[in-house]
Amino acid sequence: MDRVQDFIASIHPYDALPEDELARVAGSFARREWQAGEVVYTHGAPLDGLYLIESAGVEVTDGNGGLVSVLGRGNSFGERGLLADGLAATTAKVTRAGTVLMLPAEVFQGLLESSAAFARFFRRGRGAARGGADIATLKVADLLGRKPVSAAPETTIAEAARMMRDAGVSSLGITGEDDALLGLVTIRDMSNRVVAEGRDSAAPVSEIMTRDPVSLPPGALGSDVLHSMMERRIGHLPVVEAGRFVGMITQTDLTRVQAVSSSILIRDVAQASDVAQMAEVTARIPDLLVSLVAAHQRHEVVTRLITDIADAVTRRLLAMAEAKLGPPPAPYLWAACGSQGRQDQTGVSDQDNILILADGADPADPYYENLARFVSDGLNAAGYVYCPGDMMATNPRWRQPRNIWRDYFRGWIDRPSPEAQMLASVMFDLRAIGGDGALLAGLQAETLEMAAKNSIFVAHMIGNSLKHQPPLGLIRGFATIRSGQHQGHIDMKMNGVVPVADLARVYALKGRLSPVNTRARLEAAEDRGVISGSGARDLIAAYDLIQTLRLENQAALVRAGRKPDNFLSPADLPDFERSHLRDAFVVVRSMQSALGQGKGMLS
Repeated sequence: MDRVQDFIASIHPYDALPEDELARVAGSFARREWQAGEVVYTHGAPLDGLYLIESAGVEVTDGNGGLVSVLGRGNSFGERGLLADGLAATTAKVTRAGTVLMLPAEVFQGLLESSAAFARFFRRGRGAARGGADIATLKVADLLGRKPVSAAPETTIAEAARMMRDAGVSSLGITGEDDALLGLVTIRDMSNRVVAEGRDSAAPVSEIMTRDPVSLPPGALGSDVLHSMMERRIGHLPVVEAGRFVGMITQTDLTRVQAVSSSILIRDVAQASDVAQMAEVTARIPDLLVSLVAAHQRHEVVTRLITDIADAVTRRLLAMAEAKLGPPPAPYLWAACGSQGRQDQTGVSDQDNILILADGADPADPYYENLARFVSDGLNAAGYVYCPGDMMATNPRWRQPRNIWRDYFRGWIDRPSPEAQMLASVMFDLRAIGGDGALLAGLQAETLEMAAKNSIFVAHMIGNSLKHQPPLGLIRGFATIRSGQHQGHIDMKMNGVVPVADLARVYALKGRLSPVNTRARLEAAEDRGVISGSGARDLIAAYDLIQTLRLENQAALVRAGRKPDNFLSPADLPDFERSHLRDAFVVVRSMQSALGQGKGMLS
């Protein structure tokens, strides 16, 4: 039973159970070794309970024999039937010998009634509220409930415990000079590392603290708190500003406000057992868009939350692929470019991704091709359609070892052809999504430095950034599309957002700036003095208006029962908004002109 308890304690939602309840549930599991080829249950058969994989591989198929999912350690199956009529909705067959636990149906049903965490997890949050203006969209600074409680590292364990008791808190920040955060101590640490181990309470608290804990800045979003806590299974997150410990976010703080849909969608994606379930989750993104826009959330908040879902889908697909294919022959990194890389996805997005393999890995190994195909097909099924330009890891060209990627970048920089400029523009927006992040970090910094030093390449990048022009017509009008399905409309992506993104990328290159997000690049360019303060403020304001109207138009399309797109009719805007949108495009055109003439940049 101890072995079972240790195992389920690491699996959600069992990790949310009180310790005595966890022990009781562990004792309820039946444990059995299964051989490859054995059938756990067949479609339509009565279910004995919920199954939880400890070490086996299991393939789940539907009533027609179609593959539903491939499961591995930590995955559950059988819950669909248990939540319905008690009959199996699928067939489960062991593909790799190992151990499978079974929780009796009556115990499972009892947990659904007694544990909110269990109910949320297995019922997938169906029927949950669609609100979009609560935790996920608040700043971390707005979630802080009290002044931070901290102690020096030499404080005794006993005194630290008294400080927590007297302040009524469950955690303590351990700080050094200038309030620098050194570590974190929680009530659980007091129990597990002091009482359970018989440690001397006169010892310094530094002996039991968690060193260099995960932290967030005050400007981070509440969604960052939720996602970090869910992914790392932690209940306390220190808040650090400029190296100083300024507060603590706990699960208690989060209960003060209602969780919102982006977090529910992230959770449902993480729990999805197959691509079909993920597609059901991502189908709710347009509703999330509508609720966020209706709540008047800033465009950078809306696009960040929507992109977080795409990131979670990608990571879940990578995990499912490895469960199916086995561990990779060598480390890899899955990176996104395009709108996902820049964290500005909206209600309509295709996929742009690459694979960076560790040096020495064989790019012709079928494993990586199969991995790329599984993830890319899954993304497409989940609504992130295949890239029209084939900028995907399924293309062998974009599935190469790190040293080859270094050669790619060097070649594009040394020989800036039109194709090289286009590819470099895409690749400068890369962001690590899953795998070994170190494969990109050093490469990206090295490439940025190399590119910034090459004045010819920078000049070509500037020229490339001027290709997409704002849709300005004569006599204070707009240059709308003249024919076809979108006649009378303007493309708010290609002629609105992309010109600003191209400018921001050049500013980042000139200033050797690390941010990838467009708005963050503009802010960093102003801070670094790459562009004038007035120019930066005007361009940021123009970008804010363009993105806001783009999202509002997409939300209106969804409310009208249509698919969101990037085409807006200026004639549908009130005179005030139409005038300001044109002014925004004028600002973008002016900044393009200044960049092309070498003006408006301070370095």
